[in-house]
Amino acid sequence: MRAFIAVSTVTLRGLMGRRRILLMLLLVALPLLAGIAIRTGGGRANAPAILDTLVIRTVLPLVALVVGGATLGSEIEDGTIVYLIAKPVRRWIIALAKLVVATGSVFVLVIPAMLLTGVIVGTGGSAPLSTPLGYTLAAVAGAAAYSAVFTALGAVTSRALVVGLAYTLIWEGVLAGLLEGTRVFSIRQATLGLAAAITGNDLGRSVLDPTMSVAVIVIAVVGAFAVTTLALRRSQVRAGD
Repeated sequence: MRAFIAVSTVTLRGLMGRRRILLMLLLVALPLLAGIAIRTGGGRANAPAILDTLVIRTVLPLVALVVGGATLGSEIEDGTIVYLIAKPVRRWIIALAKLVVATGSVFVLVIPAMLLTGVIVGTGGSAPLSTPLGYTLAAVAGAAAYSAVFTALGAVTSRALVVGLAYTLIWEGVLAGLLEGTRVFSIRQATLGLAAAITGNDLGRSVLDPTMSVAVIVIAVVGAFAVTTLALRRSQVRAGD
């Protein structure tokens, strides 16, 4: 437990860079500003469309990419990972600490902004909080999956940002909407599938059904944890060489 806390503390401090924090705050501010602009302009917005397009499709994966990619990637790039793996700490504990910090950071940044955006925009129904709460619950699962996958990506490649953007923009943004078979590899579609199941809103045929959505999220988190652990073990071997 002490090792887990120590690694988590060091990781959290490493993520607190001024530029990184500023970038993430700007990202999470986008849906809030859009909601405020709609309200003050007297316009009527569709809350599911705002939460879907601005948060789940845009802000959530980008924030997770910035956080997850830096959780291990920055330490590998600057060489400080050697000091971490030289300590007598089990590699799965290090991997778990990294994933927990990355996921928790994304939660703190994205989830409140998403809920506030939904409240500001409103749903126009008798239960105005039902849609924002449903999307927020789905976003919690999506944030865990994105954070885990991008943390693992940062552990295995120095081009995590490029690969992560390609996955988010090309695979999820284009292919998952055109080719039905690619949707089972899309965290976005799984997150939207959960949102549709929780809120009862029809988000189209492109999203996954609830059972498949849960399976995709679980496989992404567990698989990313395994990949991160293996990458740390390989780093130990290279350091020993």
